[in-house]
Amino acid sequence: MADFGKILQSVGEFGLFQKVLLLALCVPNIILPFHFASVVFVQTDPQRHCNTNWILGADPNLTTEEQLNLTLPREEDGSFSRCLMFVPVDWDIEAIRTYGLNKTTVCDNGWVYKNTLYEATIVTDFDLVCGRSNLVQVAQTVLMAGVLFGSLLFGPFAEFGRKRAIQIPGVLIFMFTAVTGLSHDFNLYLVSQFLVGIGYGGFRMNAIIMTEWIGVSKRSWGACVSQIFFAIGLCLMAGVIYFVRDWRLAQLIASAPLGVMAIYIRYTPESARWLLDRGRVKEAREVLKKAAAINKGIVPEKGGTLTIFKSPVLTKYLFAIILAFSLNLTYYCLSFNVGNLGLDIFLTQLIFGATELPAHLLCIWLLEALGRRVCLITTLLAGGLACLLIIAVGQKAIFVTLFATLGRIFSNMAGSICSVYVQELVPTSLQSASGLGNIASRAGGLLSPVVNMLAVYHWFVPIAVYSSFMFVSGLLGLLLPETRRRELPDS
Repeated sequence: MADFGKILQSVGEFGLFQKVLLLALCVPNIILPFHFASVVFVQTDPQRHCNTNWILGADPNLTTEEQLNLTLPREEDGSFSRCLMFVPVDWDIEAIRTYGLNKTTVCDNGWVYKNTLYEATIVTDFDLVCGRSNLVQVAQTVLMAGVLFGSLLFGPFAEFGRKRAIQIPGVLIFMFTAVTGLSHDFNLYLVSQFLVGIGYGGFRMNAIIMTEWIGVSKRSWGACVSQIFFAIGLCLMAGVIYFVRDWRLAQLIASAPLGVMAIYIRYTPESARWLLDRGRVKEAREVLKKAAAINKGIVPEKGGTLTIFKSPVLTKYLFAIILAFSLNLTYYCLSFNVGNLGLDIFLTQLIFGATELPAHLLCIWLLEALGRRVCLITTLLAGGLACLLIIAVGQKAIFVTLFATLGRIFSNMAGSICSVYVQELVPTSLQSASGLGNIASRAGGLLSPVVNMLAVYHWFVPIAVYSSFMFVSGLLGLLLPETRRRELPDS
């Protein structure tokens, strides 16, 4: 199978399949901010006083003002203490009024809250005030520790499957969001928040990893859209808390859509890239077929060298293009023989090097102006002719160098054309064709010293050999079709 990027181009880089998947993974981000509600929307120092209902046993008809005056000490500014009360006594009400209470203690029976911004927060439900006020920061720390641990845990876990790495955190979030809302013990609340954090960290991390399904041209959408949905969730959370004002109810409201998410997340597709990486090609193909059906795309067929030779047409094309790569034989024969052309070796090498850049630039224009087929045939034949002219001029250094330079220029141009041509002659799924072409070109370079050794028989023998290959390759180019401005074949 072709590399995954090219597969996605055929299946669809950002079609309906990817859009639905992205939406499914991003919608939970609207709810995820609600997990911060209980530690963000708190009134850390609400108006309060100790619960002193014990005195109502002595006189149930006491007014609230009388009860507070008799049971609470006052601060320097005259207000009732928010963290202390008088020690309860077993006296009748008249004795309390006559002698008064002087010994103070902490609020053993909890607090009474009034004029609070919210109906209920973790501060008021768990009495996180006075000596326990620092536990609000503890709750925040525990949640964030869970997020960190979830990222560390489910990051490597994604190597065992992207789908599982989303499903398990999703279930954790749903279950312990509900447990958090039902917690009536602060320690249970901390444990459930830690587990919610684990799920949160794992889901957020791996939901972005699932953007492996999105092609490189739209890859940024995965992360950016996810953040957009999270931002929407932050705004929605503020609105919900504004109207609800009860942290427990907010958690239970959040758990309902998370329950739906925990169900449908089971049906999210596994990452085809991960399946291919694990060698599970059959499963990857099935998933890709579904994606292609939704996107109205196609799945490239798996292919290789043997697949090429099963097709007479591809075999013909490949044979012609591989033999054309023999131009490397000419290129390196001339290059390795630079010191024997008659002129100064440094000057000759400078000429060889200086002519390559304009040759490649000219080739770019000619490919679009004349087409691949004409350019390939012309450069190969012209290169072969230039090399044969070396024989015709004998051993006159200036002319030998001139025609050798022309032979290198044309072989260079033919090499550029072959590199483009081989990509356009065979399907993108059969990239082994490019590999065979490169092997042929490397083989030409490898054989060039051997061909040059034929000069022991006569100096023009090597020239006759590599120029002949250029001519034959040029004539075989007549078998090739023109591919200029045509779509690349898919199969």
